[in-house]
Amino acid sequence: MLIRLSSLVLLGLCLTLVACNNHPPIRTEKAVDLSRFMGDWYVIANIPSTIETQAYNAVESYRLQEDGSIATTFTFREGGFDGKKKDYHPTGYVIDRESNAIWGMEFVWPIKADYRIMYVDQAYGQTIVGRLKRDYVWLMARAPEIPDADYQRFLSLIAQEGYDVSQVRKVPQRW
Repeated sequence: MLIRLSSLVLLGLCLTLVACNNHPPIRTEKAVDLSRFMGDWYVIANIPSTIETQAYNAVESYRLQEDGSIATTFTFREGGFDGKKKDYHPTGYVIDRESNAIWGMEFVWPIKADYRIMYVDQAYGQTIVGRLKRDYVWLMARAPEIPDADYQRFLSLIAQEGYDVSQVRKVPQRW
């Protein structure tokens, strides 16, 4: 009887932990034209990862490879506009081939981070990329600045997806 009760308590705790870690799906674009998405994107704002907390002039660049993977270059100046230039080269992999909106981003083999294209405008000039965990988000554009009205609208979209927008910081851009 005690073993059965202990097993039930343990099962209940496990289910509670699993429920706490599950997030509702993030809305992603229904169809992303990969060839149009490729190229340079200025990081306008983000909930920064550890390497991005002191990023200035941050740019994410994508190039579609023959094997279908996405060569990525993330470049920024650390600590200021004249700071040391940093370059990272993760590889993207499209996971959802129907929409092309859900990727894995591999910084270190074999770990692939969740990467979801939540929004891209019709001109492929502005985008929001997030993660299911809602720990990081990136608002990016083809130009280093966007109108404040667009920025506020994007913050609203990010909040609607369950992000804490008080953590979003603008990335200094000066070109």
